[in-house]
Amino acid sequence: MGKEQEQEPKNDQNSEENKLENQEVSGVSVEDKEEKKEITPEEKILELEDKLARAFAEMENQRRRFEKEKEDAFEYGGFSFAKEALNLIDNLERSKQVLENDETLKNTDALKKTLEHLEIVNKDLISIFSKNDIKPIECLNKKLDPNLHQAMIEIEDDLKEPGTIIQEIQKGFKIKERLLRPSLVGVSKKTQKKSEESQQNEENSEDK
Repeated sequence: MGKEQEQEPKNDQNSEENKLENQEVSGVSVEDKEEKKEITPEEKILELEDKLARAFAEMENQRRRFEKEKEDAFEYGGFSFAKEALNLIDNLERSKQVLENDETLKNTDALKKTLEHLEIVNKDLISIFSKNDIKPIECLNKKLDPNLHQAMIEIEDDLKEPGTIIQEIQKGFKIKERLLRPSLVGVSKKTQKKSEESQQNEENSEDK
């Protein structure tokens, strides 16, 4: 028993020596393996170049976003103000209608002069808006466009193609290419009687 115990440490030492010898024979030491795990200078340069390219790309994207925001702010910075200012035109139009419907003022010189002055003010406002790229939307006798018009009522009219704008309830406006507010309009539709007759005629022709 004593001899066996004395031989065990020697066996362990021999095994360690064998490992080192095998590594040296194969030409790869422990230090070489650790060096292989480290990034080479060339790889470091490529990694830095990639990071730099990504940083430049991000800076360019931010610059483009900033330019777009600056351009929009310059072109449409007065959007809210312009939208509120349209109330002036609406109020002028309402004032004209109230005066025109007043029985005590009808056919009087006072009414005529007042309406003339209101019309001048209205034209001046439209002119100022136009100089600032705020222009009214032309809608009468045009086909309804959901992007520009909002239909409020349908009016029977057999002379117009259905869906044609025949009444402007409230004028719409655009600022450059952006919609400030849609035109509120009345559109044409066929009379009910004619629609029923045409439908009945179609049914009769099918029966034949």
